[in-house]
Amino acid sequence: MFTSLMACGAVISILMLGVWLLSLYLRDVSVVDIAWGLGFVLVAWTSYLLRTDAGDSLLIPLLVTLWGLRLSGYLAWRNHGKPEDPRYQKMRAHWGDAFPAISLLTVFGAQAAVMWIVSLPVQTVYGGADEGRLWLRIVGTVVFAVGLVFESVGDWQLARFKADAANQGEVLDRGLWRYTRHPNYFGDFLVWWGIFLAAVAQSQQWWTLIGPIVMSVFLMRISGVTLLESSLKKSKPGYQAYIDRTNAFFPGPPAD
Repeated sequence: MFTSLMACGAVISILMLGVWLLSLYLRDVSVVDIAWGLGFVLVAWTSYLLRTDAGDSLLIPLLVTLWGLRLSGYLAWRNHGKPEDPRYQKMRAHWGDAFPAISLLTVFGAQAAVMWIVSLPVQTVYGGADEGRLWLRIVGTVVFAVGLVFESVGDWQLARFKADAANQGEVLDRGLWRYTRHPNYFGDFLVWWGIFLAAVAQSQQWWTLIGPIVMSVFLMRISGVTLLESSLKKSKPGYQAYIDRTNAFFPGPPAD
């Protein structure tokens, strides 16, 4: 298991260093978002290739690959032909010539660290297999599937809404977005709790609970809901009313 943890850390570091160099060439740090899902895919298959006598289950690598490729593909499509994310533009303007080094530490390095922690259940899945916990693997897979549907459908509904020029400056409050202001983040939340349950059913490494906890905190309190909504309140006049009637994260009936 220690070998897997170290090897996955090295793979993540090499990936992020390479993507950082690519961002310098493109002058666009947004490429890190596309690399996010792919990094987890690399971790899953690195762990699988380094397995010893702890089972040959392909469940976790396949689940992670399905999620990671969908997310990276969607973000590549969404960002194609668009300028650098405004968040990174502000950082670039603030730091000037120091921005390349700052971005290596605060963007690429930070995401590498978070990726390594979140993927702990994936890295340790072959560290002590217990194929007998089939029920928990089924529960985890079902939770993952529900999350993937939420995330995928939420992204699709938002993309279709933005594609209509008549919706410029308006707030999407239909479909899944009627019941939660962030169905894609909620879906991501379920995906990683599902992966944890399916992985720990095989590995029994319950300490890797830190992975989905960290992902949940980031989605709800740091880089997800909190960060996005601070800008949406300023750019969309009707967003406060949407906040007043719609759950922030966990789905529920609207107040109206």
